[in-house]
Amino acid sequence: MEEVNFENRIHIDRIREASSAIQKAMSKVLVGQTETVELMLAAMLSRGHLLLEGVPGVAKTLSAKGLARTIDIGFSRIQFTPDLMPSDVMGTNVFNPISTQFEFRPGPIFSHIVLIDEINRAPAKTQSALFEVMEERRITVDRHSHELKAPFMVIATQNPVEHEGTYRLPEAQLDRFAFKLVVDYPNLNEEIEILERHQGGLSMHRLIEQIDKVISADELETLMQVVSEVKIERKLLAYIAQLVQRTRQHRSLLLGASPRASVTLLNTAKAMAALQGRDFVIPDDIIRVSIPALRHRITLHAEKEMEGQLPEDIIRDILQELEIPR
Repeated sequence: MEEVNFENRIHIDRIREASSAIQKAMSKVLVGQTETVELMLAAMLSRGHLLLEGVPGVAKTLSAKGLARTIDIGFSRIQFTPDLMPSDVMGTNVFNPISTQFEFRPGPIFSHIVLIDEINRAPAKTQSALFEVMEERRITVDRHSHELKAPFMVIATQNPVEHEGTYRLPEAQLDRFAFKLVVDYPNLNEEIEILERHQGGLSMHRLIEQIDKVISADELETLMQVVSEVKIERKLLAYIAQLVQRTRQHRSLLLGASPRASVTLLNTAKAMAALQGRDFVIPDDIIRVSIPALRHRITLHAEKEMEGQLPEDIIRDILQELEIPR
C-alpha cells in the first residue's frame, strides 16, 4: 500500500487557502478578473514570469501591484523607455574614494517581484540584459556574477496596439515568460461596478496600499516547493509532448513551441492542480494553461495572419485533434 504524505496534503490545502485570500484581497481593487488572477498565481507558484498585454486603462499595472501587495515581499517597478540603459536596470560598479575600490550598486531588478511597465519601449540592448536574469536569476556585471534572492518574478506589461516608439520583443525573450495573459475590456456590468466604486469616492491607488499581506516570502517559497512535488502520470507527460510537437508540424505555423514551453506546461499544470486542491495533475489542468503558455511562443505564417487567424485558434485546433488521456 502506497504511503500517504499527510504533510504534503496540508500544504496543498494551504495553497488553496492562500489563493482564496489573495483573490479576495485583489478583488478590492480589481473588477471581473478572476481567471486572470488565478493564472497569475499559477505562474508565480511555478516560478514563472508573466507578460500582461492589453490596451491602456484595463488595470494591467494595478493587477501586478495588487499581487505584490498580498505578499510580504520586496517589490520594485521599472518604467521602460527608449533611453533606458542596461545599467539602469541591473546596477553598476561605482568607485568608492574612501576604500579606493569599485563597489557594486544593485539596480531595481534586485527585488522579489519586479514590475516592468511597457517592456516593449526599451531598445534591444536593454531587452537583452533581461535574458540572463529571467532564466538564471542572476546578473553578470564586469565579469562578476550577482545572484538574486528567491523567490524572483518578473511581471511585464505591454500595449498591443501602440507601435510608435516601441520595439518588438525578440522570440528568445518571449520564450522566457511562462504566460502571456491578455487583459480585455470589462463587460457592461463590470464597468458599471467600476463606476460605482469611483462614484463612492474610492481611489484605487490608495486602496491598493490597504491590501493585507496574506503570506510571507518564506511561506511562498515553501508553497512553490510543494507545487514542484505535485504528481503527474507519464501518459500526461506524453500528452504535453504531443501538444508541443504538433505546433512544430502545423502547416499554419512558421515557428513552433520550444522544449522550454513543454517544461512550462508541466510546471504550470502542477500549479493549477494545486490551486484546485489536488496533489496530482489531470488533463484539464494542462488544457487550461495551454493557451496562455503557448500563444506567445508560436508564430503564424504571414498569409494566415492576413486571413485573421490567431495563435489561440491554432492551439484550440490542436487540442481538439489530440486524444485526451484516460
